[in-house]
Amino acid sequence: MIVRKAKFAIGQVVKHRKFSFRGVIYDVDPEFANTDEWLMSIPAEVRPRKNQPFYHLYAENAETEYVAYVSEQNLLPDESGDPIRHKQVADRFDKTKTGTYRIKPHLGH
Repeated sequence: MIVRKAKFAIGQVVKHRKFSFRGVIYDVDPEFANTDEWLMSIPAEVRPRKNQPFYHLYAENAETEYVAYVSEQNLLPDESGDPIRHKQVADRFDKTKTGTYRIKPHLGH
């Protein structure tokens, strides 16, 4: 088994490559760790490969905030510098001067 290094980090702001949403990464799975049912619900022509990092995001679009599970191949860095409005971000992270988010000290491992 080949273990791949994650391209993005916890606290980094990212955006989806194809859909209009962005978010803060709060956890990373080195490879797919969701259900096959979840994966198969994605149309075959856009279904991501399992053998890559997957990211848990506090995500948002123009209408709402939610939690997303996204493959590395579908993410890009978001360098807009715009804050994330998702309510859970303020509970878990402090914003840095560079626009990324750092896990609050009392929540670290």
